[in-house]
Amino acid sequence: MARPAKKASVPAAAKAPADIPRPPQPKRAKLSKDELLQLYREMLLIRRFEERAGQLYGLGLIGGFCHLYIGQEAVAVGLQSAMTVGKDSVITGYRDHGHMLAYGIDPKVIMAELTGREAGISKGKGGSMHMFSVEHGFYGGHGIVGAQVPLGTGLAFKHKYSEDGGVCLTYLGDGAVNQGQVYEAFNMARLWDLPVIYAIENNKYAMGTSIERSSSEPRLYRRGESFRIPGIQVDGMDVLAVRGAAEVALEWTRSGKGPIIVEFMTYRYRGHSMSDPAKYRTREEVQGVREHNDPIDHAAKELEKLGVKEEELKAIDKEIKDIVVAAAKFAEDAPEPGPAELYTDVLVESY
Repeated sequence: MARPAKKASVPAAAKAPADIPRPPQPKRAKLSKDELLQLYREMLLIRRFEERAGQLYGLGLIGGFCHLYIGQEAVAVGLQSAMTVGKDSVITGYRDHGHMLAYGIDPKVIMAELTGREAGISKGKGGSMHMFSVEHGFYGGHGIVGAQVPLGTGLAFKHKYSEDGGVCLTYLGDGAVNQGQVYEAFNMARLWDLPVIYAIENNKYAMGTSIERSSSEPRLYRRGESFRIPGIQVDGMDVLAVRGAAEVALEWTRSGKGPIIVEFMTYRYRGHSMSDPAKYRTREEVQGVREHNDPIDHAAKELEKLGVKEEELKAIDKEIKDIVVAAAKFAEDAPEPGPAELYTDVLVESY
């Protein structure tokens, strides 16, 4: 008679996920009127810039893929308003225009890059998905889904190795969280307690499949539990909630506690890219978010409580529109790169 199989024993040192050290639950940031006005301006700049980019794409002045950030403005602005340019680093996927604008990069050189001009921030060779600005600590703009996550983890390793006090903000989407390299990066980041914030922008549809149909665990802030990485979930349509979460996450990583995951519940109004008709959701659903949960309208109501008049907000909108029109004209008038530019910046020799 065969012996009964022994029960697998659990090592005494094993700990349940409940034992993972966790940061405090973030609170909405309390900002002054001037501080909130600045965030409002930055969100409005992204909105108007992206609307103009969509128009230029329709006119054939922007080629290739183009992924607009309309609807998600509060995430980039709230997060990056808490970052330190020159100290911290940022890396993202292909929906990158809004992130660059929120990091204070000139709209003219971003629009020039979108239109493939020599004056573009990557000399017209990066286009919509592959823009960089090393001087701002902005490392792309990456076209491969999830590829930026191990790269961002590497940037965090650089911060720790050089002891410069910096943190890497690594953006990814709800589609990227199902990529294998993401979890390899999570494991390494926790093993070495790297200063990295994994900011998941959950806009609910990835490329076109709802998260309920593509993720067995739709609560994405829990995706790091098996690696003992804590996670929090935040309203990504509220710039003050995002800013509050950014402060908590930065305090966590800067104090040497390692990586953290922050899931931002957000929404994109346009399709995944300009070539996406977005037939996987209803017009009523999109309109409902626009009317009841728009991040810019939300901030405007907060400003009204602080005494800002509607006329002042309209004046800001006009000013922002003028900036965007000037950026588009700059891009349209700028020359295309010469043929010789094909052979520059393609090889780095080291000795």
